Amino acid sequence: MKNLKIITTGGTIDKLYFDDLSDYQIGKPIIGELLNTYHVGFDFEVVPLLKKDSIYITDEDRELIRQVIEKSEESHFLITHGTDTMVETAQFLSAIKGKTIVLTGALTPARFNATDAIFNIGCAVAAVQTQPAGVWVIMNGLVWNPEHVRKNRKANRFEEA
Repeated sequence: MKNLKIITTGGTIDKLYFDDLSDYQIGKPIIGELLNTYHVGFDFEVVPLLKKDSIYITDEDRELIRQVIEKSEESHFLITHGTDTMVETAQFLSAIKGKTIVLTGALTPARFNATDAIFNIGCAVAAVQTQPAGVWVIMNGLVWNPEHVRKNRKANRFEEA
């Protein structure tokens, strides 16, 4: 992997909590800051494509993601995505051939102390370098084929579908 293209779409991983509003809002993508902090040994580019909670991501948004990937020279992509519709987006992108595409997110914002975001990003970076071409969902320390995974909201984790 010479260069990793990171596409951010919003989701919990980039949410900020505003105390005075008792509300979450999607902030600036944090992944580039995290990777720079950890002095990763590869080049990367962050493309902030969307700032949406994934429940609001549409097929038109997914088509935009697909077009960006297909027009890019890179062969390795990491997409940060909200967890509610991550599987649907992964399935939508499955028709793309010859590229390794990994989607990950977080169940708690990356800016929180007790977050799964950093672990998920680390797992996704490893997976995008080691998985064959195709689309993969990375959550809870596991690599999932998007056809065989679902989010279990009650247990707050991903599991086999």
